[in-house]
Amino acid sequence: MMSESLVIGGQAVPRRSRCMIELELPPLYTQKPLTMPVQVVRGGRDGPRLFITAAIHGDELNGTEIIRRLLKLKVLKRLRGSLIAVPIVNIYGLLHLSRYLPDRRDLNRSFPGSDTGSMAARLANLLMTEIVSNATHGIDLHTGAIHRSNLPQIRADLDDAETRRLAESFGVPVLLNANVRDGSLRGAAAEHGIPMLLYEAGEALRYDEVAIRAGVRGIIGVMRALEMLPPSRSVRRSAEPYVARTSSWVRAQRSGLFRRVANMGSMVKQGDTIGLIDDPYGGGEHPVLAARSGIVIGCSKLPLVYEGEALFHVARFSDVEEVAEHVEEFQIEYQARPDAHTEQGGEPPIA
Repeated sequence: MMSESLVIGGQAVPRRSRCMIELELPPLYTQKPLTMPVQVVRGGRDGPRLFITAAIHGDELNGTEIIRRLLKLKVLKRLRGSLIAVPIVNIYGLLHLSRYLPDRRDLNRSFPGSDTGSMAARLANLLMTEIVSNATHGIDLHTGAIHRSNLPQIRADLDDAETRRLAESFGVPVLLNANVRDGSLRGAAAEHGIPMLLYEAGEALRYDEVAIRAGVRGIIGVMRALEMLPPSRSVRRSAEPYVARTSSWVRAQRSGLFRRVANMGSMVKQGDTIGLIDDPYGGGEHPVLAARSGIVIGCSKLPLVYEGEALFHVARFSDVEEVAEHVEEFQIEYQARPDAHTEQGGEPPIA
């Protein structure tokens, strides 16, 4: 059973408090000190402890903005339990607009880490020791890789009842029953018995307003499901999400200039032309065909492709047409729209 006290970085966090704790990181070459700021909000009553991490890959920025907006919401004054938010885990990658750490290691393949290993292992160990060990549940925020975008989706172990319940409460149309990757934060959290969601939306080095708005709403939905926040006064009811058990990438069969025909969230049928690869010297255009029927949940945004590159990520469902309709409704609902009550088109106040 978790202790009633909450201590992070040697600093005790009392009930009914909000604070920022800076975890010490290896300094820059110039000896300039660096820290990993952790925002902690603790309610007046004990309850679940939810950690939220962003920018484990330093070029994935949507999650950082999601956490910034989340922490501004007045509803957190009614919090039960604790919210432990790390807006930027990989500050080194962020400074260099890079997915990786300075030693070229992927932090999300370095968990649980160790305090005597590589730089990546030490950062992973710090996050596990100070954040994950203090939590009961977790959400890790990601985007697609550079030049690739993802439809808002949750990836999780949906065979675990509690994890699936939280995934459904997030409110995105697509849930992907994803295997745990070796060395990932999700895998390390699972070893500690912590139910965890991975939210994927948008692309690296870009803000995506739909992804950000959906991410904020999704986290609030999870916190309500955990009874960390009171039930919503709104009668708004989200449709049940659809679970994809399998997905696959459509790859380029030749090099050239790539044009998308299918859009994000589109329904595609096996054999459909979903893209075109052109010869820049006038040698004609060549179709990219869907290998399976499904929904496009990820795609390349770069018009230059080499043979073998991944172009479209297609998830497969039993009722593709129904899922496509649900995805379209979701995208329309979360389109950025001017509102006098938003911050630069951001998330409206949540009661």
